[in-house]
Amino acid sequence: MVLKVVIDATPVFPKPTGVGFYVANLISSLNALQSQEEFQLGIAYQPGLKNWLLGKQAVPDCLNHYSHVHILPIPARVLNILLTSTQVSNFFLCYFQNYFEQCFNYPTILHGTNYSVYPCNNSHKVMNIYDLTFIKYPNYIDSAVKTYIQRVKRCLQWTDLVLTISESSKKDIIDYLEVDPERVYVTPLASRYYPNYLYDKKNIQVLEKQVTYDFFKPYLLFVSTIEPRKNINTIISAFNLLKKKHKIEHQLILIGKKGWNYEPIFAAIENSCWSNQIHHLDYLSDELVALFYSKADVFVYPSHYEGFGLPVLEAMTLGAPVVSANTSSIPEVTGDAAILVDPNNPVQLAEAILKVISDSQVREELISKGRERAKLFSWERTAKETLKAYRSII
Repeated sequence: MVLKVVIDATPVFPKPTGVGFYVANLISSLNALQSQEEFQLGIAYQPGLKNWLLGKQAVPDCLNHYSHVHILPIPARVLNILLTSTQVSNFFLCYFQNYFEQCFNYPTILHGTNYSVYPCNNSHKVMNIYDLTFIKYPNYIDSAVKTYIQRVKRCLQWTDLVLTISESSKKDIIDYLEVDPERVYVTPLASRYYPNYLYDKKNIQVLEKQVTYDFFKPYLLFVSTIEPRKNINTIISAFNLLKKKHKIEHQLILIGKKGWNYEPIFAAIENSCWSNQIHHLDYLSDELVALFYSKADVFVYPSHYEGFGLPVLEAMTLGAPVVSANTSSIPEVTGDAAILVDPNNPVQLAEAILKVISDSQVREELISKGRERAKLFSWERTAKETLKAYRSII
């Protein structure tokens, strides 16, 4: 009997980030494994509410080349409301359980990738829970994410296996959601980059001309969404300390889209005596972000809480020495290949940065260890671990 897997690709957008980035890479890597493993891969997709109202139910172009694509003609937002509301869900479950399996051609495994999974009678249900920010740190999330807790708890009633991305998140899922440890499986993430990525893409001098920054000026780098959980204010405080006390010549570059409650971060930049040396760059291409990683004197990432900490892995892959937080999943990703500090201590953060930029031996050691550590993570490994997880519940 052939293992039939259907993965929910609804989070995938034309330029995927976050969950969509993970799902797109997982699907691509599983698809490549089909030639050597006995299973059949299918994709489920729900239109957004706006497209649904306009009668548009096509999948994004980046998913078009896959076979076995199943469109669920219910907008994602409506289904999430139904999964969250207990009273509505009881009727919804009874009515739709067989309908879902028919839509997806009766898969062996149905994999929900964004904190939910469709209820079905006969398929084995797998659900991704990446982290528990919405439970542990509700002050770090916006109102939309706060509805996750009801939806997750509801879906756990029919979920056979939970996938997560770190041992830290697994522990949180067991502790806070009281899930049996045997029902939680860790499949680590991987970088979008590889060591020679830049040289395979474009001439570096051509890339440098695409941004206004003068790369002759050394800089400290942060890459991620501009939001409270990422602890960017502490980076700014540490930068101010280094400028004031040690007169460092470095600039500070923050790359990332504005998330939510970012106003205090930009207020801290404006209030800095060195605000003209702090640069926020919004969306950049993968190639340009890679360029900034590769030329950074230090990658600084004192995030309060992470499910995995993908920017840290990206930095190590491309040869940036890393200073990060000693909390949540970060130590799992870095091993001994980074300097880890208390994210609430700007003085400690500043001292770690200073150590890297003032000691070439420390810097080169971190770069070397980081590159080696990054080799442990690949999307092929993620796909194989995911396939192993599927088979563990059959």
